[in-house]
Amino acid sequence: MKNLNLPKIALGAWAWGNDGTFGDTWTSDSLRPIFAKAMESGLNLWDTAYVYGMGTSEKTLGEFLKGLPRDSYIISDKLTPQAMNYSSKTAVQDMLNTEYELLGIDRMDIYWVHNPVDSPRWITELAEYFGGKEDVPVIGVSNHNLAEIKEADRILREHGLKLGAVQNHYSLLNRSSADSGILDYCKENGIYFFAYMVLEQGALSGKYDTKNPMPAGSGRAETYNPVLDKLEIMNKKLKEIADKYNVAPAQIPVAWAIAKGSLPIIGVTKVNHVEDAVKAMNVSLTVDEIKELETTADSLELNLIRMWEKKMD
Repeated sequence: MKNLNLPKIALGAWAWGNDGTFGDTWTSDSLRPIFAKAMESGLNLWDTAYVYGMGTSEKTLGEFLKGLPRDSYIISDKLTPQAMNYSSKTAVQDMLNTEYELLGIDRMDIYWVHNPVDSPRWITELAEYFGGKEDVPVIGVSNHNLAEIKEADRILREHGLKLGAVQNHYSLLNRSSADSGILDYCKENGIYFFAYMVLEQGALSGKYDTKNPMPAGSGRAETYNPVLDKLEIMNKKLKEIADKYNVAPAQIPVAWAIAKGSLPIIGVTKVNHVEDAVKAMNVSLTVDEIKELETTADSLELNLIRMWEKKMD
């Protein structure tokens, strides 16, 4: 398995796919300064997927990678079962070739099975494809529960490989990957744990409240706007702790995720999102502050499991 020198935070390009989830549209021109700022700041781990706009996110990221030394950035991409050609005997190779072309690269650093739909099949085909090859990426699974994670690792080991990463929704408001033992399993087995939606798509940024809801018509608005009154309580606690460190509230959930032993993925659509990520890496929360945050989150009794995922139990 590839030995990677990962930064504390990955930058997510989901929104770059302009697939309606976030309710806004971004162009290459508007995103290029964000990419430049990130690379300048040492945040060179980019998380994307073909299904983010059916290649749109990867194509945009690929434009920015042109001409850069291959070892100057780290690419985390995904095999999404719902986007695969089930009738092809070379489906994994077909998807990889499509993604390589969009990104303008010839190898992945981290490659995920995006969700557990027919996961044993795709893990097996990935293992058969990469087995015996040089420069095998870290192979990971996303949105998998503990039993599915163990099954994926077993299949990979049968082919001389091993599971190297797990990526799940993990935030102050959704800690089921910890409660179910997934984080402990990853720590015990040397598996990276990536936490996505640490900011709950902006709901924990302090930017939105009952007077200023999320953009109407977006996927995130449907989930978070109905509970903004409860989210105001969480954001008040985030601001209280953020003020102690002289940072913005959005940096506290990220610092919390790092403190819990995860590698958070932060969606970036503005230069200040990158600047905030850098600041978050330098915040070391106390045990008492972590407890305050989690107690506040638990008191809200929110269920924010989205349509593509499940509670990890």
